Amino acid sequence: MSTHLRLLGFLRPYKKQVMFAWFVVAMTAVTTMIMPQLLRWAIDTGLKPSYPAIGVSLARPVSAADERIVADNGASLEVGQRFRLGDEILEVTAIEGNTVSVDRGRMRDHPAGTELTRARPEYAGKTETLLMAAGAILGVALLRGLFTYWMQFLGEWLSQHVAYDLRNNIYDRLQRQSYAYHDKQQTGQLMSRATQDVESTRMFIQLGALRLLDMILRIVAAVAFMASSNIMLTAVAWALMPVVAWQSIRIQLKSRRLWTGVQEQLGRVTTVLQENLSGVRVVKAFSREPYEDEKFRREAEELFNWNIRQNRIQAQSNPFYQAASMLSQVIVLWVGAVMITNGDLSPGELIAFLSYLTLMIMPMRMLGFIVQMFARAGASGERIFEILDAESAVKEKPNAIELRDIRGDVRFENVSFSYDAVSPVLRDVSFEAPAGKVVALLGPTGSGKTTIVNLLPRFYDVTGGAITIDGIDVRDVTLASLRANIGIIQQDVFLFSATIRDNIAYGAVDATQEQIIEAAKIARIHDFIMSLPEGYDTWVGERGITLSGGQKQRISIARTLLLDPKILILDDSTSSVDTQTEYLIQQALAAVMKGRTTLVIAQRLRTVKDADQILVMRGGTIAERGTHEELVAQDGLYREIYDLELRDQEEALKRFSGAAPSGSQPADGGAG
Repeated sequence: MSTHLRLLGFLRPYKKQVMFAWFVVAMTAVTTMIMPQLLRWAIDTGLKPSYPAIGVSLARPVSAADERIVADNGASLEVGQRFRLGDEILEVTAIEGNTVSVDRGRMRDHPAGTELTRARPEYAGKTETLLMAAGAILGVALLRGLFTYWMQFLGEWLSQHVAYDLRNNIYDRLQRQSYAYHDKQQTGQLMSRATQDVESTRMFIQLGALRLLDMILRIVAAVAFMASSNIMLTAVAWALMPVVAWQSIRIQLKSRRLWTGVQEQLGRVTTVLQENLSGVRVVKAFSREPYEDEKFRREAEELFNWNIRQNRIQAQSNPFYQAASMLSQVIVLWVGAVMITNGDLSPGELIAFLSYLTLMIMPMRMLGFIVQMFARAGASGERIFEILDAESAVKEKPNAIELRDIRGDVRFENVSFSYDAVSPVLRDVSFEAPAGKVVALLGPTGSGKTTIVNLLPRFYDVTGGAITIDGIDVRDVTLASLRANIGIIQQDVFLFSATIRDNIAYGAVDATQEQIIEAAKIARIHDFIMSLPEGYDTWVGERGITLSGGQKQRISIARTLLLDPKILILDDSTSSVDTQTEYLIQQALAAVMKGRTTLVIAQRLRTVKDADQILVMRGGTIAERGTHEELVAQDGLYREIYDLELRDQEEALKRFSGAAPSGSQPADGGAG
């Protein structure tokens, strides 16, 4: 129930609309509940029964103890004939002259001269009363239609606003979560929660919350009217309610567990679909379509099974509610007929009673649907609040300062880090990157290079030590100002499905066209863009799929250059491109790196040999550090890599050009 209350809490910004919706729901219930009373009035007044005299009257008074009556013209009666004496219906058992023996029944005291009347009534309609009743029923029906329209409209309006707010809150929370959170999540599960689960909660607000209020008001009003009419018949009508309530609770508990399974499995199906569509080229390259088909079929079949189990519960519940409501009607009809015969109930009252029971049939039939809705919303709400309640591992201090006008001095002081608080990835890493200098990170896979550059912009927080920029701990500054001063060019470039202009200006939305063009020229991509039919307005496909790797890299460089950061992080972006593209990228990188503190993640020595300082990583620690010449002179890991990659090339270059082994092309070396 706490989950449902939290979901209803999203209605707080719309208090006025909620109050109006409650008023409309109440008026819908009132106008609905008035209808049976109008029918009762029309029947009992507009069609008031009359009992014509049969030409026989009492010659002597009678009392409740009498078994015979003496009547003028009593001989005209017949044995077995039924007649009405006052409000009592009597039956002739014997006749002796004018003395008539009767079944005592419920006979009361009557004076002489009281006329006997027919047992069966005749109905003489009063035109004025019937017209008034018809007009009242029509007017109430029109009002009910108006209120029903507003109830449905407001239900949809409120539910759509709640869904809108929930989606925005989920998206905002996901945007502000740290890398650590996203490392543990499946994209398909998150997408399912932002779509399917939100839709389930929307249906709960629209059909569950407001309709539940409508049902409660109808039931309360019906019970009040029924009890005021006949308490005994009301008790008979509600005899099955405890059984219905017990069944509803049982179904709700079982349905909630099943709906949780449905939503979780739907997330897994979405994950498989999302991964397959994102990696469709890999799937086709390895001819894995049959495998992917089977994998999706298994998950879809499991979702099918979950839905079947859930629908079986619903299929079992609906007939139960319908049978309970119809059984109540049958019992009330039978008991009510007996009560009319005994004079304890008028026909109009029975019609009104049955009408109330009929009006309650829909809420009773809807009860199963409402229970299912509550169960589904409860399961979906829990999944949504798991996102909204998740705390980011990287938090900004309340008194965080803005990082402005920095030089770009970066220092790692005894930094340690672990992703799982068990296995350390970095251990006591210390180094300094002075402003405007290039520091290269080299080492085997898993040595901690990427972790180091992810700690600087606080994608993760250090578990030990500190990282400072110009002597200020990065944990003491706002995340926005910290990341605004750090530009990142990744090996795996991500471009959005937008124009080239929008992708370049992604980090600087206020940039002018001239600034965008200047950044593109420095990144050596302007000429290519202008060769396209639509130039900077060319639409880039999803993930930049319409561009080559080198073109995406240079657009990424232009995007970073437009941000004008003081600190630059470069992943080795030339390891998988051809020589000409590598040369263009190296030129662009050299322009971007000029005057900026740069951390370079390198896979090849040729990329970093001209760096001001090279850090050789191994097992989460700095195994070696120094310049290219200093490290080559040592008998260590760097020397081993150098012997494998560059020694033969440099010796060959020396033979052909007479250059020193340590020489290199400035453009390539400056690229980092």
